[in-house]
Amino acid sequence: MSVQSLKTVLGTFPQLVDSLYSRRPGKSVTRARRSALAEAGPNPEGKGQVGFLLDWEYSSPRSVVVKRPPQLLADYFTSLLVLSAAFKFKPVFGKAYYLYMDGTGWSLSLISPDEWNDDAKRNSYIGECVLHEDSTWSIEPSENLGKRGIVDEALARFYAGFINKLKSQQVLEESLPVYEAGLPYYQRLFAAALSRSLKASMSLGDQLGISAENWLERMPLAPDGLLLSRNDDGAG
Repeated sequence: MSVQSLKTVLGTFPQLVDSLYSRRPGKSVTRARRSALAEAGPNPEGKGQVGFLLDWEYSSPRSVVVKRPPQLLADYFTSLLVLSAAFKFKPVFGKAYYLYMDGTGWSLSLISPDEWNDDAKRNSYIGECVLHEDSTWSIEPSENLGKRGIVDEALARFYAGFINKLKSQQVLEESLPVYEAGLPYYQRLFAAALSRSLKASMSLGDQLGISAENWLERMPLAPDGLLLSRNDDGAG
């Protein structure tokens, strides 16, 4: 959707939710939810229409290409992992960020593990994350992975949830996070961009409509295999 099209629908926010984000996978946006969002304005976080339009354009995927299944699944998995993390800044394309375990969740930080004087923080380090031009994320795994510690356990739980998410849908594109109301602003914005990117890639590769079960057959058997797939299985 172009910026001009967004300007057309921004006048009535309930319609924006339905036309811009479609529906949340497996759930409809309720009338009560639409009314609440309409009362809050185009952006409940207070960005306003112009700010939202600029952020939407900024986050939009570029240079989308056809990807082999292992690469597309890796991009999907790693991007969901990063976007499930806590952060309050606008990510910059091409910039390195650092993913940590934070209690029972994840945290994306501007601070590298070498800058911490806290062993517990360094031991909770997952890897270096980069946002690519096609609005997908990659993770360069840290040495903490593979030690059968808390990092591996947490990643295994996330992997199991990812598998279950795919199993619950008929086709892969139905699982995409087109609109995730529970996410904070930037996570929700870039999740929508990720959805557009992956769907465009699948469309280019004539991969739309393929059963989720078929996609699952291409999945690595361990989560670290997905993290490494960007290096091992490039686009093509």
